[in-house]
Amino acid sequence: MKKRGVLSLVMSFCVAAMALLPGCSSDKGENGELNVFVWTEYVSDEAISAFEQQTGIKVNLSTFSSNEEMLAKLKSEAEGTYDIILPSDYMVESLIAQDMLEPIDISTMDNISNINPIYLNPSYDPGNQYSVPYQGGVAAIAVNTAVCDAQITSYADLFNPELAGQLVVLDDFRAVIGITAKSLGYSMSETDPEVLAEIEAQLLELEDNIALYDSDSPKTALISGDASVGMVWSAEIALAMEENPDIEIIFPEEGCYLFLDNWCIPKGASNYDNACTFMNFMMSEEAAVMNLEAFPYLTTNMAALDAMGAEYVENEAKNPPAEVIAAGEFCRSLDAETLTIYDEMWTELKG
Repeated sequence: MKKRGVLSLVMSFCVAAMALLPGCSSDKGENGELNVFVWTEYVSDEAISAFEQQTGIKVNLSTFSSNEEMLAKLKSEAEGTYDIILPSDYMVESLIAQDMLEPIDISTMDNISNINPIYLNPSYDPGNQYSVPYQGGVAAIAVNTAVCDAQITSYADLFNPELAGQLVVLDDFRAVIGITAKSLGYSMSETDPEVLAEIEAQLLELEDNIALYDSDSPKTALISGDASVGMVWSAEIALAMEENPDIEIIFPEEGCYLFLDNWCIPKGASNYDNACTFMNFMMSEEAAVMNLEAFPYLTTNMAALDAMGAEYVENEAKNPPAEVIAAGEFCRSLDAETLTIYDEMWTELKG
């Protein structure tokens, strides 16, 4: 029995030693790991690989398609499952209110100097105590002018019965209900039940026009011709335009849905220090350029903006004009009762 025990012990030490040898597989990098939960098609593989190579930290990447999907997953998993998440503006506010984020100290992150000050100290996180800005943009309108003759200048035009079966829209209830509200002259974060009833009636008028819902890669339907019109993320329109020059971007007259996504550390993160290292790396010019080249959204990074040059800066789909941003509207965090109404509206539309 003793010999077996000694043999088992020796074998255990050998297996452990083998895992540390060069070329041997290991679940973690030499400096640990990081569990990252981000939007689909939003963080480039090249940037992730560069981070791993420079830091020795192994990144385990998983993705979501909406803020609400991210929140539900975060709540369903054990605390510490994720080290980095990427919520939008209003969701940051909601996560702070629910005590679901770890505080951060941006003064310890050298690359915070790359971030344009206009994106710091946001109303949803004063002082950036819990978040670091990443990228943003607008939900604009894409039109394939080769196959769509309708005159489209606003969100309200998307409800035209002539567009039956022609739309790809974001699979995101805050975006779709929000643009419906704006088409009627209301706020994207309306809370009055009577007004919401009016918005719901208008929302259901959109049902026949929708060919598909897609937040992950709506450009695919636009490029393939499965949809001739879209209400989608601005960068998706930019990528579609590169594939098909007949596709144009339209910034709606009512003012665009605006979003700004942020790096945050969820409560109880298992790899807090690595998460801070990741945030700082993603604010570097190198990483920001890699991400923009793959997914050309509105950047908060001044160094990357300079490095990208005229092709990016002068492309309105990639870098929406200042006046478009000024005329737009961010979603706000909603109370539980109002969210229930929104959820019911969304279920009715998709049911």
